[in-house]
Parts: sequence; structure tokens; C-alpha cells
Amino acid sequence: MPAELTVPFWVAILAGSLAFVSILDWIIVPIVRAILARRRERSIAVLNRQLRLRIAPFKLARRKDLIAQLLLDADVQKAIEEEATRTGKPIAAVGKIARIYAKEIVPSFSAAVYFRVGARLARWLATALYRVRIGASDAKAVEGIDPSATVVFVINHRSNMDYVLVTYLAAQSSALSYAVGEWARVPGLAGLIRLMGAYFIRRDSGNQLYRRVLSRYVHLATAAGVTQAVFPEGGLSRNGALQSPKLGLIAYMVTEFDPQGARDIVFVPVGLNYDRVLKDRMLTAAAAAAKGQRPKFGFNPLVFAGFLARNVIGRIAGRWYRYGYACVSFGRPVSLCEHLRNRGFNPRAAKAEQRFAEIERLGERLIGEVGRAVPALPVSLAALALLCAGGQPLSRFELKGRVFTLMRDLERSGADVYIPRADLDYAVDVGVRMLILRRLVVEERGLLHPVAEELGLLGYYANALVHHIALPAFAVGEAASGVSTSPTGAADRRDR
Repeated sequence: MPAELTVPFWVAILAGSLAFVSILDWIIVPIVRAILARRRERSIAVLNRQLRLRIAPFKLARRKDLIAQLLLDADVQKAIEEEATRTGKPIAAVGKIARIYAKEIVPSFSAAVYFRVGARLARWLATALYRVRIGASDAKAVEGIDPSATVVFVINHRSNMDYVLVTYLAAQSSALSYAVGEWARVPGLAGLIRLMGAYFIRRDSGNQLYRRVLSRYVHLATAAGVTQAVFPEGGLSRNGALQSPKLGLIAYMVTEFDPQGARDIVFVPVGLNYDRVLKDRMLTAAAAAAKGQRPKFGFNPLVFAGFLARNVIGRIAGRWYRYGYACVSFGRPVSLCEHLRNRGFNPRAAKAEQRFAEIERLGERLIGEVGRAVPALPVSLAALALLCAGGQPLSRFELKGRVFTLMRDLERSGADVYIPRADLDYAVDVGVRMLILRRLVVEERGLLHPVAEELGLLGYYANALVHHIALPAFAVGEAASGVSTSPTGAADRRDR
């Protein structure tokens, strides 16, 4: 008879556990991964058939593979060596710092999160807060973009809602990759944003190694055809007016661009405007701060809770209005290949000074195209007409006359004027109602009076349109005086 082998109970448990882990690691996990991978590939294939701009394979690569590719890039390796030489640190230590930067920058895109969570959430939030409208759009020009080109949406930056609004409206065409600042680096939110394909940047960082890692990531993504969205103004406009372009990300895209290469870069100008910007008072206060100071606004849970409670109570009582209209207009696409060929310029063959000068010209052209795409909305029209009256009270009839003249001048300049319900009278009434609800304007004895303490905020909304008719920007963040220049006079100066 065979002898019985007795083993301790803990040995049996250990052996069973090891066997289970081995089966899990060698059989079950690979099978599950293969099934999920096939499902992911099928879903991506379906999405790419539906989307106007396909999701680039680079965007779908595993995050750790993208980080490794970025760190092995020749320019990044050179930057690591230069940083080690400059600081006297070992190359291995500098390499670890570069890896930290790469992990911070590189996103981990998930199509399921982007379209099933992000796009739906963006749609719900945008339509809950605003009446969302699409203004002018050159559909034929957009459809004529080469499918192999890298498309970059160039957008003016008025609100943090810009990300939400453009994500919602572009979800039927593509998955966008954004550069997001430090404001979004919040636990929980940061992970979701990274899964949406966005990458974090330190806008004020002067570290050369960090800048090189960031520039190479942007270059690699652009060269691979990743559809992107950039805000050339750099940050939110604090006075409401269109700002001069900051060329960091655009320069990273253009510097190594080859006009004779197989892949073009096409910039699509996008103009945004709102009847109400959620952070308008914070932005105008920042604009009024002393030069050189950077005001910081802490999060106050009591203030936020009070704001939320007022809106919920107003919604239940039927006294709550959405924050007016939010409108997005698309301008004519700008082909980088065509732009450089027309100028006879090759960035890769040029000296650094020449290249920077050419990128500045491109930036000015792009910000000009974005400015032309910014739509006129009721609140901006009413605010501009009131301020152009020099601060004097106006009847509704007089205000409508001024707004109609302003609309004519804006349309003559090529601006997109959004008229709700195609009713001019209704458009003015909507703008005035919003200004009265926010106590920026009061109506007494049939006359509309701008509130003296709120002239700065009126200027913020008027400034969204001043670039269309060559008016200087109004002062914001303080009780600014009106400008006694009529819309008609502004048009006459422009025509001369």
C-alpha cells in the first residue's frame, strides 16, 4: 500500500494559493485582456467610421509606451544630458526628473470615458447652463480638409466652460486633445481629465528640461495626427477682449514641421461667446489688480453652497433662467503647408530668429481669424450699445436703434451676429433682461441706466466685440467711464 503523505494545513493553503495565482496570471488574465482588447478594437473601428476626424493610433497607445517613447526621443535625451552638465547632477537622477515630467504630461486616453462619460456630461452641463447655438460655419471648407492632416482647433479663451462647450459640439466629429493648466489638477478630477485625453502643462514654468519634454510630446502627437484644441491667448481673457497670442504650443507644432512632408497641419479657427461668463467678476477683479500682482481666489465652500442653493431654489420656484446664449462659430481653415509655401519658408531649414518671426506672423494670422469668428450675442450687443452712448440713459426704443446700427456695422465687418429666433426685437429684449437680472442695468421711468459701479463688468461683455469694429477695449474691474463714440462713427472711421 502506498504510504500516506501528510502535509501541514498552511502548506496546503500556500500551494493552493500559488496554483490559483498561476492560473489567474497565465490563463484567466490573458484571456480577459484579449477579449477586452478585441472589444476595444471593434468599438474604436465603429467610432472611426462615425467620426469625421479619425482617432489617431498614437492617441490609443498605452500610456507607459508613450512615456517610454517620449523619454527615448533624441531631443529629450540631449536635454537630459545638458541639464546634468548644467546642474552637476548624475544623468540617472536627471532622467528620473524627466520621467516625472513625462508622467505628468502624457494622458491616458479612454474612448469609452471620452464619449460615454465626458461627451454626455459635457452635453448635459452645457445645455443645463446655456442655450447652446452654432453660429457661422464653413462646412464645405471643413469637409475639404485632407483626412490625413492633423487638425488643430484654435479657440479664444473666455471661460473654463470653453472645454465643456467645444467637447460637446465636437463629439460628433472627433476626440479632442487639450492642454490643461494647473487649475484642473484636483484629486479625482485630474484622473478623469487625463482619461479624456487632455495633458497637463505648467504654463509659467521656465525649466528648460520640462519645456523640452513638453515640446517633444506636442510634436510627436501632432506628427502622429492627433486632433488637438489650443487656446492661443494662453489663459482666460481678464478684460473680455481678445488677447495677443502666446505661441508656446503652436511653436512646438510648427518648429519641426516639414512643408514637403506627407502630413499637413490644418488650423480651424473657433470663436466662442457667452451671454454670461461664470467667473466674470473674478476675472475683472484680476484685471483691475495692480500691475505685477497676481490675485489668488480661494475656494470658499460656504459661498459655493449659497450659490448652489440659490440656483436650486430658483429652479424649483420657476424663477431660474439659464445663463443666456452660448454660441460657437467656426472660421475658414488655415493650412500650414499652404501658408508656408506662400511665404517660401521652411521652418526646419531656417535659423532660430527667422523661425520665431515666422511663427509670430502665423500666430497673428490665427488670432485674427479667431477674432473674426467670435459671434455677437445679445448681452454683448446691448452692453456695447449702452457704453457707446457715453453712459447716458436710453429708452428701449433708442437702445434698439443703436443695437440695430451696431449689428449692421458688425455684419459689414464680416462678424457673425447671432439673432435668436431671427427676431431683432427679441434679441435686444433678451440682452436687456439679462443685464437687468444681474443688476448691471436698472430701468426707471422707461429709461435704461447703466449702474455706475458695474460699468467695468459691462465693459467686459462689450469687449468681446470691440475688435470687430476697431474700438479700444473698455476698462474693466472698476467703475470705468463710458466711451462717447457711436457705433456709426466707429464704422465711418473704419471705412475711411
